[in-house]
Amino acid sequence: MSGALYLVATPIGNLEDITLRALRVLREADLIACEDTRQTRKLLDHYGIHKPTISYHEHNEQVRAEELAEKMLAGLRIALVCDAGTPLISDPGYRLVRKAIEKGIPVEPLPGPSALLAALSASGLPTDAFHFGGFLPSKPSARRKLLASLKDEQATLVFYEAPHRILESLADIEEVLGSRPVVLAREITKLHQEFLRGEAGQLRRELASRRGIKGEITLLIGKADRPAERPAEVPGDEELRQAVESAMAQGLTRTEAIKKVARQYNLARSEVYARVLDAAR
Repeated sequence: MSGALYLVATPIGNLEDITLRALRVLREADLIACEDTRQTRKLLDHYGIHKPTISYHEHNEQVRAEELAEKMLAGLRIALVCDAGTPLISDPGYRLVRKAIEKGIPVEPLPGPSALLAALSASGLPTDAFHFGGFLPSKPSARRKLLASLKDEQATLVFYEAPHRILESLADIEEVLGSRPVVLAREITKLHQEFLRGEAGQLRRELASRRGIKGEITLLIGKADRPAERPAEVPGDEELRQAVESAMAQGLTRTEAIKKVARQYNLARSEVYARVLDAAR
């Protein structure tokens, strides 16, 4: 008898958010593969499920996928879970699913909780099209580059972010994407669930005023109003210098003026800065 692989979505906070089918499959599985066996054990104990577990995470995924595939070929029914939410969504599991498919093992998805969908549905942002980018890059340069590549995306942008990086990420969103609605969903379905809505700068100031930032964060960014277009004629150095001086005459600092002109002409701030210096010589 051939086994099967079941992808079981588990609660992202509230333990009541689990389907009857998920509970049945977990009870009937021969083995439960977990991102963290200790975390999953809390859920299993809560529902009185006593089945063997085995670790399956990013550090052992490549080796473990082959091992679990062989067990399924021998007839075992294996349930794959992550710490919270739907397996494979910014969590391990891809290699195991690919391995099962290659070996002709049935793969059964059990839909259920997902932080990105829960946040999107309650965000108040358009849901007709969305782009999920997983976790934002931890390095500032890579993060800004990614955001710039999505500047004209006609969809709501959805990311996960760590609490210790959220202030930096909001600053980059404000700088790269400019004025657009942002929603920060924190601790979804948990006791201290929170939705913050506003522009990136407003959210950053609100969070910066707190003593600390904790919890799982889903970040949603409204779609661009229209694709940013680079002018048909690239402005000359003197034109850029005059534009910066004009902005400064309106009360902006030099840095703010360069930022404004860079956004106006869809140029990098560093390019505007360098060319304005050249024009002033």
